[in-house]
Amino acid sequence: MTATTPYHRALQLLQRNGIARTRDLEEAGVSRTAIRRLCESGELVHVARGLYRLPGAPQTERQDLAEAAARVPGGVICLLSALRFHGLTTQNPFEVWMAIDRKAWRPRVAHPPLRLFYLSGPPLEAGVEEHEVAGVTVRVFSAAKTVADCFKFRNKIGIDVALEALREYRRTNPKRLEDIWRFAQIDRVTRVIQPYLEGGA
Repeated sequence: MTATTPYHRALQLLQRNGIARTRDLEEAGVSRTAIRRLCESGELVHVARGLYRLPGAPQTERQDLAEAAARVPGGVICLLSALRFHGLTTQNPFEVWMAIDRKAWRPRVAHPPLRLFYLSGPPLEAGVEEHEVAGVTVRVFSAAKTVADCFKFRNKIGIDVALEALREYRRTNPKRLEDIWRFAQIDRVTRVIQPYLEGGA
């Protein structure tokens, strides 16, 4: 094969980015027909709607987030996965932690493994950021919202994880503690978090 074949154009793109959208492959000169044939021959793996990777390619944490976002478009990366994204924890979850609407349908996803949390209203809508990961828009709770969420879900993740997140946030954002307080009000955990905010935990 020459370097101008659809396979090699797809290969170059995926070796560089890890995963790619249909649009990215088309812009690289790989037609939809060629994408379908490469999938049928096993040279590409269709991981989610409009999302592809190379077979056997090592997965990174960020690629797992991108795949999860593509498979669950309404979801928001939360708690341990969001802490990891923002560099606020030493925890390394093997699942992608994601919040979805209480009324949403429960997605059936084989990979990446998901751990779902059901929220609604302001706790689901507040503090959502959008980040581009391998060409995919990934919705992630902000660092401050994630810290507040850790106190809300302290019985599931452990108060030690919440305190570690608060310490790291305080170290990296010492002048933005009021953001945590604002999200703590939304999460209704002000009484829980107040002693730690005031005590310099």
